[in-house]
Amino acid sequence: MAYLEIQPHPALQSYIDAYWISEITSDVLNKTKILPDGCVDIIFNIEDDYRTEAGTVLMKSEAIYLIGTMMCFKEYQTIGKAKLLGVRFKPGAFSYFFKLSSLHEFTDQSIELKNIELPVIHHIDEYTSAYLDHFFIHKLSQPKYSIIPIIKDIQQQNGQLRVSDLAKKHFTTSRQLERHFKNSVGVSPKDFIGLVRYQFASAKIKNNTSGKCLAELAFESGYYDHAHFTKEIKKFTGSVPSQL
Repeated sequence: MAYLEIQPHPALQSYIDAYWISEITSDVLNKTKILPDGCVDIIFNIEDDYRTEAGTVLMKSEAIYLIGTMMCFKEYQTIGKAKLLGVRFKPGAFSYFFKLSSLHEFTDQSIELKNIELPVIHHIDEYTSAYLDHFFIHKLSQPKYSIIPIIKDIQQQNGQLRVSDLAKKHFTTSRQLERHFKNSVGVSPKDFIGLVRYQFASAKIKNNTSGKCLAELAFESGYYDHAHFTKEIKKFTGSVPSQL
């Protein structure tokens, strides 16, 4: 399996994390584990139907899918050749390009996209980043309400803050914040804070060169006890902290 990420045009880098290409060139069994990252993706299936080992079609040939914000890990066992091209939008940035009523209905879902303006799949395969840059630069527009500054605040604080304090700081209410997050991210601010806290904790575990115990890392990551820490890490990754 080959995987490649391409950075978008500088004008898009505040909104699009990367274009990516995943290609399987042989018919062997392929195991894939995808972890939540707070992002929304659009995936273009360039070639044949993308199938599980049991024969279930995950993505139809030459179809385009919206992958909503994930709140738990997913594992797939697929068989056959495949070529997928994805556009990974930063949290809260999807609404700068597409005007869907709410992303909340797509959370943890993979939905085929139809009847909206999208890049032409054959042009993507031929021109890739230049074509995608051109398409998304012309689609870019300021939404009525942007939560990107609030998302950056959560990320800068590593998810160690309360929703009520966040709402107060950004001159809104907890109820309004919940509505905006569900519309623009797909999850509640509380759930997104938990996701960011997990990402911070996971990075601390993987880069633990000081030899700190897991209980110390849990406390530094904002978890009130080791059991809560373990439960959250396992929810997002399928593994306990010591297995990361």
